[in-house]
Amino acid sequence: MSEFFKAELKDRFLEYALERTDYFEIQSLYDEFLRPNYNLQFVEKLVREILEYDPGLLDVMNGNGMDMFLLASTNTTQDFLDDGGFMDMYVKEEERWDVFLDQLSGPKKNSKIEKKRIGKGNPGLKKEKTLLIVLISAIAISFLFTLGSIFKETLWEPDYVPADEFERKIQQLQEQYIQENQRLQTQLQQAEHALDSLTR
Repeated sequence: MSEFFKAELKDRFLEYALERTDYFEIQSLYDEFLRPNYNLQFVEKLVREILEYDPGLLDVMNGNGMDMFLLASTNTTQDFLDDGGFMDMYVKEEERWDVFLDQLSGPKKNSKIEKKRIGKGNPGLKKEKTLLIVLISAIAISFLFTLGSIFKETLWEPDYVPADEFERKIQQLQEQYIQENQRLQTQLQQAEHALDSLTR
């Protein structure tokens, strides 16, 4: 949740307290403004932040096992909201940051001597600029050649074997193995017959 939204909620809590003439449960703030997207603990956190800024903005009573159970407005609640409340504080803080960042990012005014130096131009800087351009160009060309060779290898000259061809070669090897195995078994049987005939 943004700080802007938190500031707006705190002001709404205080306005709600002013509308009520009696003490009300902190649960009422949750039901009124933050149900169902947030939880009761978040309401308690925002109320604590209000009290940390100024304990006199709300009158708080504990009870029902809670540190903050009942709330009510005080004499200073209306005055604080009339002065702008938390939203005004947020806007002023943002404006201060904007001014500070503008001062940091604002262009530095050059002295007359620096302007003359810039106007004349420094030959050393020109030489460095030229060398830098040549170096960047060389790197870019090298990068393009590398990129081209990668594309050439991956797209136009694949070194891999397609899966179906690989499977076909495996099947051929298995068939050759089976045929060779059968041939050897046949030779073995013939040799055994020959031995049997010799022993008889």
